[in-house]
Amino acid sequence: MNLIASTSTFGFYTLISRILGYVRDILIAIFLGTSLFADAFFVAFRLPNTFRRLFAEGTFNAAFIPSYAGALEKNKIEADNFAKNVFNLLFIILLFFVLVAEIFMPQLIFLIAPGFYKDPEKLKLAIDLSRITFPFLFFVCLASFFGAILNSYNKFAAAAGVPIILNVVLIGSLFFSQWVSTPDVLILSYAVSFAGFLQLIVLLFFVKKHFKPILSFRIKADEKVKFFFKKLLPSIFSSGVTQINILVGTIIASFQAGAVSYLYYADRVYQINLAVAGIAVGTVMLPQLSKYVEKNNFKAIDHLQNRAFELCLFLSIPAAVALVLASKEIITSLFGYGSFDNTSVVNTAIALTFFAFGVPAFSILKIFSNFFFARNDTKTPFYLSLISVIINIVISVGLFNKYGFIIIPIATSISSWINVFMHYFFIKKRNLYTFDSKFIYKFPRMILSVVVMGIVLYLLLWFFSDKFDYNESWKFIYLFIIVVISLIIYFLTSNFSGAFKLKDIKLK
Repeated sequence: MNLIASTSTFGFYTLISRILGYVRDILIAIFLGTSLFADAFFVAFRLPNTFRRLFAEGTFNAAFIPSYAGALEKNKIEADNFAKNVFNLLFIILLFFVLVAEIFMPQLIFLIAPGFYKDPEKLKLAIDLSRITFPFLFFVCLASFFGAILNSYNKFAAAAGVPIILNVVLIGSLFFSQWVSTPDVLILSYAVSFAGFLQLIVLLFFVKKHFKPILSFRIKADEKVKFFFKKLLPSIFSSGVTQINILVGTIIASFQAGAVSYLYYADRVYQINLAVAGIAVGTVMLPQLSKYVEKNNFKAIDHLQNRAFELCLFLSIPAAVALVLASKEIITSLFGYGSFDNTSVVNTAIALTFFAFGVPAFSILKIFSNFFFARNDTKTPFYLSLISVIINIVISVGLFNKYGFIIIPIATSISSWINVFMHYFFIKKRNLYTFDSKFIYKFPRMILSVVVMGIVLYLLLWFFSDKFDYNESWKFIYLFIIVVISLIIYFLTSNFSGAFKLKDIKLK
């Protein structure tokens, strides 16, 4: 497996999905802005989507792939029996969980958006919409199971591509809503669950070549299955710590009008880098790393871990710099239209700036946690992430009344960096990772390339500053030109300095 080639495949489909996600969110911003309807929908969407991110984006892989990939190395029949038992248990657990959530949705909304209880109209709308969107969780979690099977065979395209379905369906529903008398948010909510069903069907089609799921209530919970579920809960918490911190932020932000929407739009922007620099690299490396660990191939382990960390930094550091420098220009270009007024642009841009400082940390955590997951250790990342979440809550709750919603991205970034340093401490203590000579050679050259890119970006933003006024019609075009030029400068400087050579991309 070539790490860059596989990451490029995964990253390409993820990038397409996120771009379509931006189109979707631009349309939502135009139609709903930061209104009562927007806040209610974002809570209704965030509820199952947060569980989806916790379960899907590396979390389920972290618990399942090391066991499944290790079993595949020995006996495929044994591996498939393990997978069938896990699938059937998941089906039952998820079905029960969704039914309970539908019944107790008012209480669930109180937990994630307690501020809505001050506004009965917003509360009722959030409850109704959440009941419509929540089945999405059932479909998408089962789809994630099939995605993990495919990833174990180093097949990344299908699992990375299915989120495109969600964005296409939601975009289509927004246009469809203009032709009928049903409210936008209602059609949008039904579209969420329908898209989850389509994702499951598509992945079922692709996975049949490697694994045929058979629904049965005769489940054999042997030691391997018990070991998997014992790992699953800690891995959900530790691998999804960024999403948990964001959910905590949503709960606190619900006490301030419009704040849920500000954080949602800012989250959407920086998530595109996390998807490639963290999730894509982490997802691609875990199956192979698990196989190397199973074989005790220490040389291959060291090489893969260094290249993954190197690639993560190469993608996340320049993104963080760009988001800090151009946060207002990015937000006004992507969302500054229709109901999304200038106040919304300013507040969302401030949130994005502080989220941006944590972007490298969010991505690094996806890589560092895999060092433990590949060795079937989900407890250590769990305890470290628990400390991180507690720090986030203490800072957010303690300073929210003084600083308002802006303390939430600040607390998220601070707690994430603390989590990175705690992970690194235990990685070094257990001698799981050492920087090799190639990484030591490339890292300072990488920083030099980022500095050059940052200077060029700053000058371009200054030169085109008058093109980003709120009422400017062509601001997105100017943003696109600036981004393309900055990326070209970064890659050329990286290639010239030796931080990253074009020959490193060896497609197989």
